[in-house]
Amino acid sequence: MISNQTHEKSSQFPDARGQIILSAVINEHLVSGEPVGSKSVAEKFVGATGWSPATIRNIMGELEDFGFLEQPHTSAGRVPTDKGYRYYVNNLLGVLSLSNDDLRIVNEEFGFSEIESTETPDRLMERTSHLLSALSDNVGIVVSPSLSRDRLQHIEFVNLSEKRVLVVLVSAPNIVHNKIIRLKETFTNDELERTARYLNREFAGKSLAEIRVKILGLMHEETSLFDKLLQTAMILCSQSIESEDDERGEVYVGGTSNILTKRDFADLERLRELLRTIEEKSRLVQILTECIVQDTSAKGAVQVIIGSENSAASLKNCTLITAPYRLGDGEAIGTLSVLGPTRIEYARMISIVSYVARSLEKTMSKEYQKI
Repeated sequence: MISNQTHEKSSQFPDARGQIILSAVINEHLVSGEPVGSKSVAEKFVGATGWSPATIRNIMGELEDFGFLEQPHTSAGRVPTDKGYRYYVNNLLGVLSLSNDDLRIVNEEFGFSEIESTETPDRLMERTSHLLSALSDNVGIVVSPSLSRDRLQHIEFVNLSEKRVLVVLVSAPNIVHNKIIRLKETFTNDELERTARYLNREFAGKSLAEIRVKILGLMHEETSLFDKLLQTAMILCSQSIESEDDERGEVYVGGTSNILTKRDFADLERLRELLRTIEEKSRLVQILTECIVQDTSAKGAVQVIIGSENSAASLKNCTLITAPYRLGDGEAIGTLSVLGPTRIEYARMISIVSYVARSLEKTMSKEYQKI
């Protein structure tokens, strides 16, 4: 299922002929990267009744009037606008499917029949970002779920010097997070071990967000004031996860250098802005998260954000194709994306992003079942 930021109404232009010509222009431009003239379009309809060069010129003119095409130069052919691409994605792609070659590459990369049990989730996500990059010849991005929404598998506390404690959080499936917290008081090794055992026994399988709410609730219960173990647990956990609601997951980016080869990014200043956005991982995660939550009615759908639809100015010349994925059967949601110019193979990229997201989900679910 594909979900888009903007939905075209069926009553809007173009009509059936306009749709055919718009599709022909876009398909030609996606291949050549050059403005498409009426002559080159007319060659595709040689011998077809009612498709004279004059008719095609008129239809292309109408498409320009309605904002689906534009002329970069007075004497040049036409190129699709963001509005034209949007209509194309919403209405003209037809049934989407992966080619046999793409299917084979993805299946071999994930190796469903022989998953490496020793491979860490971090390594799997990193490989997935590079797979997306290789298949798309653009930028592949994978964002791990927020720790606050993932389910706790195990927690340990290790005493360090100067009232510091190392918190080792293992969230399903087997993702390890380390965090050093500073405390106002000192705890013995025995107190830390007892507290860890208590938390693992009482809260294993719950999300850190749920644990945080529960512990904050316990902090207001008078009976907790007389329980040293519970006091210790509240102090350690409040410090450990107090900022996790703001955590947006790790970012894995592959193929950033691919955009340097795209003539679509010939404007050096725009290229610098785009590279800065990719480097600012927190901003990148925010953008991708916005893509996923824009259409809550389309759970699990691929989102296609085109050019000016992007909220970030640096992405106004880009298309972002994004899908969510879920770890195990929990609520933790990550994102998986291809970032490229607006002149991108929409049908193929949508199919790839959707299938890779489901493949990553399937692989992570198998890893979760081993726990």
